[in-house]
Amino acid sequence: MTGGDQPLAAAVVATVLNEGKHLSAWLMGLESQTVHPSEVIIVDGGSQDDTLHQLRAWSPPFEVRIIAAPGTSISEGRNAAIAAVSSEVVAVTDAGTVATSDWLERLIEPFAEPAVDVVAGGFRPVLDSRWQRALAAATLPDMEELSGARILPSSRSVAVRRRWLDMGYQYPEWLDYCEDLVWDLQLQRAGARFVFVPDAVVTFAPRASLAGYARQYFRYARGDGRAGLWRQRHVVRYATYAAMLFVIWRRKPLELVLALVLGTGYAMPVVRRAWRRERVAGHPTGSFVKVAGAAILLRACGDVAKMAGYPVGLAWRVRRYGPRASWRRITPDGRLWRPGSRRTENRPPTMWRAGESRRAPR
Repeated sequence: MTGGDQPLAAAVVATVLNEGKHLSAWLMGLESQTVHPSEVIIVDGGSQDDTLHQLRAWSPPFEVRIIAAPGTSISEGRNAAIAAVSSEVVAVTDAGTVATSDWLERLIEPFAEPAVDVVAGGFRPVLDSRWQRALAAATLPDMEELSGARILPSSRSVAVRRRWLDMGYQYPEWLDYCEDLVWDLQLQRAGARFVFVPDAVVTFAPRASLAGYARQYFRYARGDGRAGLWRQRHVVRYATYAAMLFVIWRRKPLELVLALVLGTGYAMPVVRRAWRRERVAGHPTGSFVKVAGAAILLRACGDVAKMAGYPVGLAWRVRRYGPRASWRRITPDGRLWRPGSRRTENRPPTMWRAGESRRAPR
């Protein structure tokens, strides 16, 4: 809230593409918010199912605009939706999620503090089946595990003051994956103040098949390569798996024992996450063993998919921008960044949890 009892004007934007099966739950979540958005703007990227029909039939108690833009990417769609916003704050989410009833209220509450520029919300996976529990344990930390100073907001649940968007900090349309991370980094480098509100939650269903999961993580890593993200992390992954294969090939007992110890340490976060969630849900020990074992295998599968995807993205980057692009940033409009061409603040501001007295550094 701002200005006494006057509610903050907050728009919700999203893109959709063939979301007909899941659309009604998403729309119901938006409609049931304790604080209604001032406007909802949805860009359809060319759905071939009944998505557009459902959207046009939707009549909630707030303004809705549907923009049909066949062939647009997620970044292009989000930018088009944001360009149509008239509200002071823009909340971004994804179709396919379901917002808890107080999601928007909690997400925009920190903007009552003028120093806040971006609010990162939380998200939780649906854990109805053993497959979903195993995949979530392999890939998705609990909100409590995330460090407020490190998290980069997912655009499943994030809000930003519109003035930053008006200054040109848009989603990078030259990327098809990892676009939200690059957008986050742009804002951080420019000095935007971030707040983390893990209780502003949307839920979503993990990928339904092994092939879908592997394809998703291949694309994530390809996006990392295109964007030049997490080089050291990918190098460590290649080195780790290469060393493991080398040790197995040598078959030296002490080396195998050491590799087993290190591998156990690598798997422990996944195992602890599975144990905690299975215990909270009241599942038996046998279920935990199956979920934890599957989660470890899924973690390895995801690593292989990432190792396959990263060089594909890096090759694209080098072809498009030249060899120097392997270490230079790309500007928001898709050009190779040149030192001195634009003043930027490269030190990310510390993120803190809403409600803490500590303020972001200026």
